[in-house]
Amino acid sequence: MPLHPIVKLAPLAMVVLLASCGSSSDNDDDSNSDALIVDTNVNSCQVLSSTGSSVVVGSGVAGDPAAPEAPSGYRTGYSAKYSSSYMVVANNPLASKAGCEVLKAGGSAVDAAIAVQAVLGLVEPQSSTIAGSAFMLHYDAASQKIVAYDGRETAPAAATGYYLTRQDQADASSATPVPSARRSGRSIGVPGVMRMLDMAHDEYGKLAWNQLFDEGIRLASDGFVIPSRMGSAIQSSAANLALDANAMALYFHADGTPRAAGESMTNAAYAQTLRTLADQGADALYTGTLAQNIVAKAAQSVGDDASQTPITPSLMTLDDLANYQAKKRDAVCTTYRSSYYVCTMAPPSSGGIAIAQSLGILSHFDLSAYAPTNPSNEGGVPSVLGVHLVSEAERLAYADRDRYVADTDFVPLPGSGLASMLDPAYLQSRASLISTDASMGTAAPGDFGADAAGIDKTVEHGTTHFSIVDAYGNVVSMTSTVESSMGSYHMVDGFLLTNQLTDFSAQPLDADGNPIANAVAANKRPRSTMAPTLVFNGTTPGNFLMATGSPGGSTIIQYVLKTVIGALDWKLDAQQATSLVNFGASNSARTNVDGSNTTLDLTGLNDGLTALGHQVSNSALSSGVSTIMRVQKDGKTVLEGGVDPRREGIVLGDGAL
Repeated sequence: MPLHPIVKLAPLAMVVLLASCGSSSDNDDDSNSDALIVDTNVNSCQVLSSTGSSVVVGSGVAGDPAAPEAPSGYRTGYSAKYSSSYMVVANNPLASKAGCEVLKAGGSAVDAAIAVQAVLGLVEPQSSTIAGSAFMLHYDAASQKIVAYDGRETAPAAATGYYLTRQDQADASSATPVPSARRSGRSIGVPGVMRMLDMAHDEYGKLAWNQLFDEGIRLASDGFVIPSRMGSAIQSSAANLALDANAMALYFHADGTPRAAGESMTNAAYAQTLRTLADQGADALYTGTLAQNIVAKAAQSVGDDASQTPITPSLMTLDDLANYQAKKRDAVCTTYRSSYYVCTMAPPSSGGIAIAQSLGILSHFDLSAYAPTNPSNEGGVPSVLGVHLVSEAERLAYADRDRYVADTDFVPLPGSGLASMLDPAYLQSRASLISTDASMGTAAPGDFGADAAGIDKTVEHGTTHFSIVDAYGNVVSMTSTVESSMGSYHMVDGFLLTNQLTDFSAQPLDADGNPIANAVAANKRPRSTMAPTLVFNGTTPGNFLMATGSPGGSTIIQYVLKTVIGALDWKLDAQQATSLVNFGASNSARTNVDGSNTTLDLTGLNDGLTALGHQVSNSALSSGVSTIMRVQKDGKTVLEGGVDPRREGIVLGDGAL
């Protein structure tokens, strides 16, 4: 079987086997039958220790990256990792290992994504869940086709514009949901991620669906060591988790103290849930016992605590679950500097449009002249004008986002839609609003001749991201979320339910009575900022260059754009672009300059931005960028991976990295 030119396989490390893929509903389906490229290198999916020996992830021996580290905020000293055939970068070592082992067995990037998500729901519950939502960009090397998969949650059919603000939606004097909109059942959306993965697997899976949950089942059954971020999340969420008996039984000791990082734990209920999904397919989450349990948990009206705290229930029904549909969208794609083809997520995510608009605006400036200094040191210190220009472009993009972008199945984009918002003449006019001498502070949204609309600056949280390239040249960039840390704090069958619906505007109208595009409506998807992104050399898909994305709520746009600009304009490698100081701005006077890497001196940058009128914030920014690039190294085409030093993830691939 000829290999796609993205990879050069190490000799004698691969064998080709004939196998058939099974869909989630029929493991004998051979619609995706193909020769599997199986890696026989025993050192693959392992890491190299400081002594040069291979270390199995999760083994507990010296050098195991799954061993919890003290949460310092930033891990220095990371360099790019290289592999010849396949690679996975996720925000947790055990999840990276699960995905890598699937790739090693001949699985596709989609197969690996399913395994990664199954493990993340166990070891990173503060960021994602199998009952959550996600967006995925997939590149199929054979057809050179890009598909954007939408697994965003929806509001129940009974929801109205006042779902988050009134217990009785029809009564203007009704009390608000208790104990808060987030902690109530009203924040819980109809989950989408598993239906999305099922759809993608039917089209691009190679291994049988029921093979993809083995590592998650093993870890949940045999136990794993609680990572630092998970331990911190349990502790900080203790008061809210205390209202849920299932969460207390799992995450707390018998004396009521929270489980801590470094302890071993199991999750038998989650193992059984994964077995059910493996055996019955994704539909098991949407019909039958699991679905009944989700609806019952979301409808909980009294806390399990001694005080029996009142909880406003969700209005989700079994029909809401059974009727949920994942969707395929046209990716938001644009050319950049006539040299790159950049594709990212379409609405209901606002992230893709904002990134494409920002790139279109920045194409009118020579960013290469404003590269960071000393990039070999964690990506270096960004330049004053580099940060200024990127932040100003983002202000303009966020202004349009806040007014116009929502679920386009309900609220269309202004003008002629995406064509108007990415029109080169429009973006040139927006670029002309940027001065190199002073910050604009806040930007006005563009005028598309649309009816008056309210501004929505609802803040998002949470999420995780992973990037995957398989041995066939296929690529996945996927961002998955529980929304805020630990979601809605409702736990059922070993997994958490999200608070995703708080991404909607709490009010359907602004103070002037104008409708808000991102208002709640029945079966509507809340606006997101998640922006899984793919980049290709040239002006069409085909010559893959980069897969990236990040968690970070409403600041995801800033993290992803920084990484893309770092790689394309400043020629940073995958690790440097990922490690680079996070910076940017939403549509406010504040400009973020990430202070989490305390080894860098940002004084000159801060002073320079202040002189231009920026209100600089050096608060630590918790991104989780996961980047894979296709590059030339030592005369060979290889994969180059970078992992965010602000999280716990690792890069794995063929061979020990």
